[in-house]
Formats: sequence, structure tokens, C-alpha cells
Amino acid sequence: MPNLLGTLLTSAGSLNAYSQVLAVTENNVANASTPGYAKQTLPLEAMSMDLVGGLAGGVTVGQVQSARDEFAEQAVRTQQTALGYQQQAVTGLTSLQSVFDISGTTGIDKGLNDFLQSASAWGQTPSDANAQQSVITSAAEVAQSFQDAAKSIQNLAQQNNAQFVSTVAQVNQIVGQIQTYNQTALANGTSVSQDSGVDAQVHAALENLSQLIGFTSFRQSDGTTSILINGTTPLLIGGTQFALQTSLTSGGANATYPNAPGSLQLLAGDGTDITSQTTGGQLGAVLNMGNQVIPSYIGGSNQAGDLNTMAKQFADCVNQLLTSGNISDGPPPVPGVPLFTYDTTNDTNVASTLAVDPSVTGGQLAAISPGPPEVSNGVPLALSQLATPQNASQEIDGVSYSQYYGNMAANVGTQLQNATNNVQVDQSLLSQAQSQRQQLSGVDLNEEAITLVEFQRAYQANTQFITILDTLTQDTINILGTMA
Repeated sequence: MPNLLGTLLTSAGSLNAYSQVLAVTENNVANASTPGYAKQTLPLEAMSMDLVGGLAGGVTVGQVQSARDEFAEQAVRTQQTALGYQQQAVTGLTSLQSVFDISGTTGIDKGLNDFLQSASAWGQTPSDANAQQSVITSAAEVAQSFQDAAKSIQNLAQQNNAQFVSTVAQVNQIVGQIQTYNQTALANGTSVSQDSGVDAQVHAALENLSQLIGFTSFRQSDGTTSILINGTTPLLIGGTQFALQTSLTSGGANATYPNAPGSLQLLAGDGTDITSQTTGGQLGAVLNMGNQVIPSYIGGSNQAGDLNTMAKQFADCVNQLLTSGNISDGPPPVPGVPLFTYDTTNDTNVASTLAVDPSVTGGQLAAISPGPPEVSNGVPLALSQLATPQNASQEIDGVSYSQYYGNMAANVGTQLQNATNNVQVDQSLLSQAQSQRQQLSGVDLNEEAITLVEFQRAYQANTQFITILDTLTQDTINILGTMA
């Protein structure tokens, strides 16, 4: 009788163990698509069996185990960081590329072509008032096109600045979420990894964070997650968050161009400047756009910007040709006047302020080149030759103004094409990393189905066994009853 009762207890224990395994399997199936979730397993452990000593054996369950592989998780986050950078770069460069139209139908390219054509037409009839006015009108078109381009890039800079502040806020928000989990772990004295739901939320948050910024994370012995950027700068240690800060700074008195637009600055929780060390994720791309790409066109603390350089040299070249000529021979000869004006106090503000002097009339445009020999239409001819420069004084960096503008546009296009190609590569690498992680720690519904069938049969067999034991027990009781 005691043996039968012991066997019943062992069978009941087996049913309880099977039930727990099935509960873990059910949880896996339910969370198969949950972001950050890793497959859980509940191992079965054999109990001691010694019939002489009264140990009936049986089965019990061990500790729930997670299939999560932190190396695979880090590989996914690394690729997320790379992809986040390239995607943000594509967004910014696409907007920048739209500023540079090289079709010749709008913008600076059209303005330059129209101005050079009007100069050529003026050279045919240097004293014609309509031809003179056409030069002034097309010059105003050139100036306006530079202003429009500068304004568009400045607007892009403002949007990028706003994106910078927004991205840092997102970083701080996600780290704050993980801080909450850390504080719960510290308060309860248990690791978040013991709760598959919380553990999934932590890893999902880390993956979202990796799109924004590059970092390293590791699990502490107390169950908390620590997060560092640049290898040494803490974002989260235990229950303490070190929030990032943003700043827009000028170059200061020691800058080459102290009046240039400010640059983006990222500060660690202790106020340390970590801008130059932050190069990954969307935040790294935003910093690069704001501090490197955009200033290369409209200037920064250490560079005037290609657009300003072009506007200044073009205006100076045209003004020099006009002031070197004469309006009439006199006597005395009447010299020409400059056509363009701009802010001469700030080289990073030339394109934005380039304009035609409103006091200049067509009759003040100097057409006569004094020579020797004197050429009555020498100045218009020299202006028209800017399309195909004859000497270094008519060039900018060894090329024509149209070619220089084309090079600026080509540079943006090349950067955009590279970023677009890199997006495709990084998406492929991310897919590979995610696939590897899925193989190591993801939920395989086929495997879970096999587990369900396996334990269903074990459950049924054990239930049948209990039924037989129940019958044997009842028969034993009946026999003992008849013997009494």
C-alpha cells in the first residue's frame, strides 16, 4: 500500500512538472514575435530513486533558462548603429542635394549662364541701353540665386539642429526606461533576466537605442544593465542615469571666422564635451551633417564655406573687370563702378548678402578696356569669357565658376550615393545578424510544436498510469476488506 501511494505521488509530481514545462512553452509561443524576447526553456531533472531506501524517483523541474546570446545581441545592435547612421545621412543629404540644381533651368547654374549670355550680348552692342540693363537684371538673378541657396542650406541647418536636440532627447528617454528596470531590480534584489517579460523589454529598448547612438552595455551582478558610450562615458550605471546635454556654440575669439554659425556640441552628464567622439547612429550622422557637411558650404568657425567662397570670388572678379574699364574715353576717362555688393565683414555671410548695388544704372557699366590697345567692348568680352576662363584670375580653384558649382553639386551627389549604397549593405548585414540571433535565441514555432506534442503524450501516458494505479489501489482495498 505505501508503495502504491508513493507511486501515485510520483506520478502527480510528474504531471506538475509537465504542466510547468508546457506553461513555459506556451509563453514562448505567445511571445514568438515580441521584440526583445528570447526563448525560455525549463529543464527536467531526475529525482533520486532507491526503492530499498524509500525513494520513489520521479522528475522535478530546474530553473528556467534563457537562450539569449549577448554576443548575438551586440552584433545586431552594432549593425543597427551603422544602419541608423547611413539612413540619417541619406535623409540629410537628400535635402541638401535639392539645393544644387545642375540642370541649368533654375538656381545658381541658370543665373550664371544667363549672366554670361547677357554679357556676350552686351559685347555686341556695348552702348545699347537694353543690353546694359539686361546685364544688371541677370546679375541680380545671380545674386538672388546665391541668396536662395544660402537660405535653403541655413533652413536645413536649423532643421538639423532641431533633429539633434530631438535625438538626444530620445536617447535620454530610452535610457530612462532602462533605468526604471534597474531601479526595480535593485529594490527587489532580483535580476531582470529572471523575468522574461522585463528582460525582453530591456533588450528591445537597447536595440531601439542602438539606432540612435553607438554604445556598449553589460549586465551587472546585481541584475542591472550598465550603458557606456565611447567606451568610458556612462549613460546608465545601476539606478543612476547620466543624461546627455546639447549646446550650440560659436567658434569664439580664437576662431578663424568668429561670426560664423554655431556648431553642435554634445555634452556628457558631467558636462564633458564628447562631440568628436560620438560618430555612430542617427546622432553621429546629425552631428556630422551639422558640424562638417553643412559648414563646408555655408561656413563654420574654421572655414568660409564653398558657397560663400564662390559668391565672393565671382563678385570680386566681375567688379574688378568693371572697375578696370572705362565708361567713356573723356577726357578725362570715366572709370566704371562695381556692380555687386556683399557683407565684407563676414566671409561666412557673403552668399546670403550678395546683391546688385541698386544705385548702379546701365550707363555706369564700363565696356571700354583701356588696354593698350583700347577695346571698346573689352570688358563685356572678358565677362563672357568667364564661361571658359583664359587665365587664372578668371578661375576659382583652377576651374570655371560653373565647373566649381558643378563640383559642389557632384560632391553632395557622391556622398548621397555612398550613403544610399551603405544603407543597402548595412541592411543586409543587419538581416544576417538578426537571422543569427534568431537561430541562437529566437522562438522556433516548429520546435515548440514538437515539445507540445512530446509532453502531451507524456501527460497522457502518465494520466493513464495514474488511472491504472487507482484501479490497483481500489482492488487492493477490496481484497483487504474481504480478508478482514
